[in-house]
Amino acid sequence: MHVARFGFVLGLIGAATFGLQAHAQDKVLKIGAPLPLTGGLAPEGQKQKEGYELWAEELAKSGGIKADGTRYKVQFVYYDYESATPKAVQLTEKAITDDKVNFLFSPFGSGATKATSGLSERYKIPTLTSTASSESVYDQGFKYLFGILTSNEVVGRALTAYFKEVDPRIKTLAIYSRNDLFPLGLATAVEGAAKNNGYDVIYFAKYPINATDHSPALTELRAKRPDWIFVSGYTDDLIRIRKQMVELKVSVPIVTMLAGPAYPEFVDSLGDAANGVTSVTWWYPTLGLKTSDVFGGTVRYAELFVAKYHKVPDYAQASSSANGVVLQMAIEQAGTIDPEKVRDVLASTEFKTFYGPIKFGPTGQNIVANNPIFQIQSKKIVLVAPTNAKQGNFELIK
Repeated sequence: MHVARFGFVLGLIGAATFGLQAHAQDKVLKIGAPLPLTGGLAPEGQKQKEGYELWAEELAKSGGIKADGTRYKVQFVYYDYESATPKAVQLTEKAITDDKVNFLFSPFGSGATKATSGLSERYKIPTLTSTASSESVYDQGFKYLFGILTSNEVVGRALTAYFKEVDPRIKTLAIYSRNDLFPLGLATAVEGAAKNNGYDVIYFAKYPINATDHSPALTELRAKRPDWIFVSGYTDDLIRIRKQMVELKVSVPIVTMLAGPAYPEFVDSLGDAANGVTSVTWWYPTLGLKTSDVFGGTVRYAELFVAKYHKVPDYAQASSSANGVVLQMAIEQAGTIDPEKVRDVLASTEFKTFYGPIKFGPTGQNIVANNPIFQIQSKKIVLVAPTNAKQGNFELIK
């Protein structure tokens, strides 16, 4: 039985079908969505699910996806892979072979996305990923994987160029990274960009995936007295590390963390200790774009999200909704749900969305850069770049 063999938890559930009152000509479009709804990545998996379902609800209000002379309602095939990448691979294949999904939305992050991407290619199922930014996910020569986030290298260049411009006195950088594909990819990208911008990288250490005590590394790092500390990891990691930095009095002019500070729970957990931390994000709700997709623009997306979930969306939820918007646009432009024809549209089209312009390059990764830089000030996110979205000025930590 597949339930026992694969640890199936949610599976295909009727409540995940979104549509208007049934029409005789309506058909169902099934999207496979393996998510880490339990385990260490559960907060991130829940964000993806929120983004998917907000898109599906707005899609239903607009009449569904129109193609092949009919309209399609969306039905998600959800699985909880319990934050375990091998299980994500197993359940992704189950969604394809047993549940016969039409399209896939990938698991969370670069590691699990890379592990499952071979299945998309083998079965020729177009797959959209909302949370994979590492270039190593896309350098496999695959044709069916499409990533919403711009690359870690773009993020690294944006950060290092910004700090060089705002304070040329910042000369030395220390890097502390989770030893995992996405965080390590970010850290390596920042290291390379920093060196290219003239910074001296005086410390680079990796911590294990399940690390809880960071005091030895932070004590060593403190002794180096860097001007700037960059820490990469996931939300729970970064909250824990920031708390221990405060306890050990690790204080430097710039502390940058990624990814996590963009999430409300970062500030909620840290309170005043979050102040001064800088980060970069792939999207922010005040960007002010107006579009013709089901959301109508950035601000309306944020309003709809707040109305449904009673919290402000971050980039992970928005990029997950963008998965749906782009898939809908590609299907409607292709005029069919035929996977080959939809794939061809995905590969050749620039999509104007509430999230921002999305254009998949030769490897399948979005090549349109749009990475706001922000700082937490008075326990609130304040955009400090780019100029057209700026909300305040960057401040050195004192």
